[in-house]
Amino acid sequence: MDSLETELERARALDESDLADAIETIGFECTRCGACCKAESACGEGGESDGPVDGSGEQSNSAETDAEPHTATVFPDEIRQLQATGEYDFRDVARPMPYGLADGPDGPEGETFEWALQTDDCGDCTFYAEGDDGTGACTVHGDRPLICRTYPFSVALGGTSQPMGDAVDEAGMVRAHECEGLGRDISRADAEELAAALKERAVRELTEAIGVRDNYRPVDQSAGQVVVHDSEGAKRPDGSPYE
Repeated sequence: MDSLETELERARALDESDLADAIETIGFECTRCGACCKAESACGEGGESDGPVDGSGEQSNSAETDAEPHTATVFPDEIRQLQATGEYDFRDVARPMPYGLADGPDGPEGETFEWALQTDDCGDCTFYAEGDDGTGACTVHGDRPLICRTYPFSVALGGTSQPMGDAVDEAGMVRAHECEGLGRDISRADAEELAAALKERAVRELTEAIGVRDNYRPVDQSAGQVVVHDSEGAKRPDGSPYE
């Protein structure tokens, strides 16, 4: 695979018009089904969403679910932006990315890279709301992270994320992932808006990956602790620096 720096230059050179052409070819219209905001299976009976998991990844009350929690990468500055929308605590917005953590006697422990949007007891994004008619909505739609702005698309560059499994369609550099809104007509204006966000996300993901790599320093972990490495250094689950 090419170096992250090489991939970053390729991301910066992406032609937004070409990306928009590809998005138009694939087609997309959001149906507000909420599938991209929810856990992979339904919350168990009696486990209605009423609170987030804590900063270590543990659920905050006794509601149980067999769902695979919604996992969407969120960058440090995006976390701060979301915090500002409602004066949220860091842990109201983000949780340690679960990959790389192990189950210890007192809960998750170990080190991981990057942050995921916080989830509720059902494993759904904590900012997801569903109306009586089943239509989904994002309560922070205007400030939603780039991963949410661009779903279900990604670009075929090394070092960038491929959300929700393998691609189900592709055109040029654009990959499309599982979504019931694929194949629907999209206006040129909407395709161009998506293309601009998709290029921005590719650049940001690679910039962040380089920052994580360059700022990574092994830390002396005590049993039962979680350490998160992002582009700003090692942090605790509450976002504070790990010293």
